[in-house]
Amino acid sequence: MNRRLAAILAADISGYSRLMGEDEAGTLSAVQAIQSEVINPVITRHHGRLVKLMGDGILVEFASVVEAVQGAAEIQRQLAEHNRGVAERRRIAMRIGVHLGDIIVEDDDVFGDGVNIAARLEGIAPIGGVCLSRQAYDQVEGKLALKFGALGPKTLKNIIRPIEAFVIEPNDLETGAIDPALLKQEISYCRTPDHVRLAWAKVGQGPPLMRTGNWLTHIEYDWANPVRRAVLQSLARRHTLIRYDARGNGLSDWDVPEISLEAWTGDLETVVDAAGLKRFPLLAISQGCAVSIAYAVRHPEKVSRLVLYGGYALGGSKRSSREREKRQAMTTLMGIGWGTDDPGFRQMFTSLMMPDATKEQADALNVLQRLTTSPECAMRYYETVNNFDVEHLLPQVTAPTLVMHVRGDLMEPIDEGRKLATRIPGARFIVLDGKNHSLLPGEPAQLRFLEEVELFLQE
Repeated sequence: MNRRLAAILAADISGYSRLMGEDEAGTLSAVQAIQSEVINPVITRHHGRLVKLMGDGILVEFASVVEAVQGAAEIQRQLAEHNRGVAERRRIAMRIGVHLGDIIVEDDDVFGDGVNIAARLEGIAPIGGVCLSRQAYDQVEGKLALKFGALGPKTLKNIIRPIEAFVIEPNDLETGAIDPALLKQEISYCRTPDHVRLAWAKVGQGPPLMRTGNWLTHIEYDWANPVRRAVLQSLARRHTLIRYDARGNGLSDWDVPEISLEAWTGDLETVVDAAGLKRFPLLAISQGCAVSIAYAVRHPEKVSRLVLYGGYALGGSKRSSREREKRQAMTTLMGIGWGTDDPGFRQMFTSLMMPDATKEQADALNVLQRLTTSPECAMRYYETVNNFDVEHLLPQVTAPTLVMHVRGDLMEPIDEGRKLATRIPGARFIVLDGKNHSLLPGEPAQLRFLEEVELFLQE
C-alpha cells in the first residue's frame, strides 16, 4: 500500500437503471461498444490507467491533470457524436468529475479523498458535462483551449470541507462544428396594427422554436452578450430560433403609445405572422411567461408546447402591500440611475437578477441597460409587468407545459413558478438549484435548463 498525488477521473452513465430496465441486452451492447470504441482509446491516448470498470461507470488514474481534463472533454465530445441519430431515451450519456488529490494505492485499486471527491464532483456535473475541482482547475487554467464556468464552493456528501467547483462550458463539448453561416441571424422588421415597428430575428437550423420577448432584450447585442449568448447558441444549434424585441426596448420602437400585457401579446401575434409560423413550441422567460400564457389561451391551435422559466401569473405589485412598495421604490430608482455608470444602482439591480455574476457579467448587464431602452421607458416597462394578472387564464392553457424555476430566485420567488405549474392543467414543474434569475453560463441550473427544454420538446 502506498500514497501518491494523482488526477482522478470518475464517470457514470446517466439513467443507467432506466436504460437497463427498458432494454437490458441493448443497453449492455451499447455500453460495451462505447467502452471499446470511445473510452479505452481515449484513456490510452492520454496515458491514463483504468482502475475500475463498473456496469454504469469508470474510475481512471492519470499522472497529469491536463491529460485527465483533455481526456474527459474528448470522451464527452465523442459520446455526443456517437449519440447523433440515436433516440433520446436510448442515448448513453455520462457525467464526469475530475480532481487532483492524494490517493492510496493497494494492489490495482485506489482509495482516499482524491477518489471520493472526484466521484462527488461527477454527481453534480451536468449530463454530458465535466466538473472539476479548484485543485484540478488551477493546473489546467490557460493550458487548454477550453472555457470554464465557476460554480463556487459546493458542499459534497461525506466531504468535510466545501469544494470549489468548475465546469467546462457546454459549447466546448459540442461536436460536428456547425457552419458559422447557420449561426448568423437574419434581422427583419414588421409593424403591429397600431403602427409600432418591431425587430425580429431568425437564426439556426431545425424545427422552429419561438421565444417570447422579455425584460430586457436586444436581439443584436444579446448574441454577443457573455451572459446570454451560450443559451442562444445552444438553442440555435437544434432549432430555427425566432425571437424579437417587444415594443419599448431593443431594436423595436421605444416611444410607443401603449405598453401593456395586451399590447405585448399583440406583438407576439405580429411576429408569429411575419415569420409565417403555423404551429410551434413557445419558450418564455420571466414576465414573458404571462405574455405567452395569454397568447397560448388565445391561439391554442398554434402552440404545440409551452416552456415557462422564472415566470409568474401575478405581478409583484399585486402580491402584497410590502412587495408593491418595494417595486415602486425600484421604479423610482430606475428613473434616476438607469443606464448610468452608477455602481450603486448597478449592484442593486444585478444582485437581484444574478447575485453570482462576475464583474464581467455585471458590466455586461450595465451595457445592456444603456442599449435596450430609455429610463422613461424602463419605468413604464417595469411598472406594467409588476401589475400583470393572468391567474384567471391558467386553467385555460391546453398546450403541454413545462415550468422551471430556480430555487433561490431573488427576483421572482419560486412560489410564483409553483403556482403556474399547479394551476395549468397537467403542467410539469422542475426546480433548478441556484439563485440567479438570469442563468449564468456554465452553472448547473443553466445546463439543466437547456437539457430539460430539449427533452421536453422531443417528447
